[in-house]
Amino acid sequence: MALTLAEKIIARACHRDSVRPGEIVTASLDLLMMHDSGGPRRVASRLEQLGAKVWDPEKVVVVSDHFVPATDLESAEILALTRRWAQQQGVRHYDMLGICHVVLQEGGHVQPGMFCVGGDSHSPSGGAYGAFMVGVGATDITGALVTGELWLKVPQTVRVNWDGALSSGVSAKDIMLFLCATLGMGNENQSFEYGGAAVRAMSMSERMVLCNMSAELGAETGMVAADATTLAALVKAGRPFAGDIGLWQSDEDATCLAKHNYDAATLAPQIAAPHSPAKSRPVTEYEPIHIDQGYIGACTGAKLSDLHMAAEVLKGRKIANNTRLLIAPASVAMTRAAAADGTLQILTEAGAIMLPTGCGACAGMGAGMYADGEVGLSTTARNFKGRMGSSKAEVYLGSPYSVAAGAVKGYICDPRELLAESP
Repeated sequence: MALTLAEKIIARACHRDSVRPGEIVTASLDLLMMHDSGGPRRVASRLEQLGAKVWDPEKVVVVSDHFVPATDLESAEILALTRRWAQQQGVRHYDMLGICHVVLQEGGHVQPGMFCVGGDSHSPSGGAYGAFMVGVGATDITGALVTGELWLKVPQTVRVNWDGALSSGVSAKDIMLFLCATLGMGNENQSFEYGGAAVRAMSMSERMVLCNMSAELGAETGMVAADATTLAALVKAGRPFAGDIGLWQSDEDATCLAKHNYDAATLAPQIAAPHSPAKSRPVTEYEPIHIDQGYIGACTGAKLSDLHMAAEVLKGRKIANNTRLLIAPASVAMTRAAAADGTLQILTEAGAIMLPTGCGACAGMGAGMYADGEVGLSTTARNFKGRMGSSKAEVYLGSPYSVAAGAVKGYICDPRELLAESP
């Protein structure tokens, strides 16, 4: 029976030969991830009331990334609770080392063929490694912590192929903004599988953007089949994959709900207008709009490759007057790497202000939020009204190329123009 990659992974987790879209099944977990916001502070008392313990501490990872660094007493207490609980339960805890969707992959925890769950809507990021990873709320996380299982409806697969090659100044973020505008944000109970020459040529960081922002499409998850790039990333993480990635590919004749084919070479940089990623259109269709603050941060837009994109634009340039650029790298390891290769020097010499690693303004926490009437351009995944501060602020979304270019010009502009002028 021909199966898609998602169906193969779910079938294995259900101890069955096959599953079909629409079936409601109970699957065994290979990994459970939760963070300080929706993790111990939500589940600890519930487990205590149930008199229950974590089913398998070796398969649980906790990440402190939302309330870091603590800016008030409440945040400090939440972080202290998270630390105590993780130590008591004997689970792996990444404490102020980076955003969960990034450090989980840095640690090699997600591997091809795994069935995983995360206590955050952007957990599909793990699908970049050829795994099935879905985000759920604290109630489902509580049940999964106790049983090691998760029930779900088997999703239909949507195949999205990007052939050709992306042009200079265009990235995976532009692909996802384009898809949000083209396919909408109501793709419930669907698993998006990304492929094609342009996807195969992407780094793992860029593939993570595709899977991460499948949440903005409203999909159950996003996935990229594992290949040599995946295996190399796992070797680098110190956790080489011991299985056969050939097992974790969609069968050619597997049934899909839909197949979409696009030419990457024709894609222009995309900008999403307030207050939805679905309000995206090519940057060439925008008039110059003044930017009060550019923000390069979040799991979607502040990985090392994103910092490199920004540096490519900012090298030898300065941030415009009356505009500020804030940058919060996605992990401590990436900050260290950016310091070692000279990227941080380029960013700071241009006038960018470096912030601590963490979810920060993307989650409406910490530094970088917007005031009434301010206009921002951000690499985050979402620009919903009030998410990043005032409900009277106007937040646009773009790639690191676009945000850096906007910070230099002081208004929304096409980053390709600056890249063409770069030394």
